[in-house]
Amino acid sequence: MSQTTVVTAAKEPSLWAGGRSPYNVSYGKMMTWFFLLSDALTFGAFLIAYGTTRFFSAVWPDANQVFKSFPFAGERNLPLLFVSLMTFILIMSSVTMVLAVHAGHYGDKKNVAKWLQWTIVGGICFLSCQAWEWTHLHAECGGLWGAFTDVNTPVDQFRHFFGEKSLPYVDAHPLVAMQSAHGFFNYFFTITGFHGGHVTSGVIFNILILVNTVNGVYERRGHYEMVEKIGLYWHFVDLVWVFVFTCFYLL
Repeated sequence: MSQTTVVTAAKEPSLWAGGRSPYNVSYGKMMTWFFLLSDALTFGAFLIAYGTTRFFSAVWPDANQVFKSFPFAGERNLPLLFVSLMTFILIMSSVTMVLAVHAGHYGDKKNVAKWLQWTIVGGICFLSCQAWEWTHLHAECGGLWGAFTDVNTPVDQFRHFFGEKSLPYVDAHPLVAMQSAHGFFNYFFTITGFHGGHVTSGVIFNILILVNTVNGVYERRGHYEMVEKIGLYWHFVDLVWVFVFTCFYLL
């Protein structure tokens, strides 16, 4: 090795010497990933608890019976149609978020603002759908909570949550069926509520980012990295919904 090569190698700074990330990732983006990892563990714990409870239950409410209503459709039997609409809305909001991030990479302020607006609209629509679903389910099973410990509760009050194959067991063991229905709705309102809180936070974050974009904050900074960080959070929320959708509505 020549002397010139040795000197050049000695002057080259080490990746681990400080002052810059060895992975070419900003501090803020790395902390965003750490937060999402911890949040994923929380959602994972909720879903594992739900799956364990369901696995060890002799009978469980049928999603096709629980989620069969659609706004303004009366008593028509439309299983999973409404939640499919909710899922489509959330996925499309993820697409618009991708387009906002892409526009940010090119410093395109106008398109960043446009696609952020559509993302916010998608998030609000999803939350509105979830609010209707919660209200409807609460009305349907409003008498379920007070009847939980009453062995004289009529079976007809909650048997419509179960599929036809489970009805003989439900009729023979009404208290067990009541406990299963109670557990199902406890998990459902807790987990979907936790997810809904994340969507609400994401909508608020996107509104703040939109305001900063319109005011030219990121143009003055010379980058739109904040849009990308909020985009990571929004995609995480959408990904979590895929697992919630699978556990509660499909299985």
